[in-house]
Amino acid sequence: MNWSKIKEKYPQQWLLVEALEAHTTPDSIRHLDRISVLEQCSDGSSAFKRYRETHTQFPDRERN
Repeated sequence: MNWSKIKEKYPQQWLLVEALEAHTTPDSIRHLDRISVLEQCSDGSSAFKRYRETHTQFPDRERN
């Protein structure tokens, strides 16, 4: 899914997402081409808590 589809499907919601495909432009701007929603969260604090837990459990998951 791309970001506009996610915003359309999950309006005004806190989400834990993962970039499945991404690229960096020559001027160092990161573009997320394909994103997956891992979890819906009740608020920003719980979303960040879930991010930290997921990142602790899978530390290499974000590295390309």
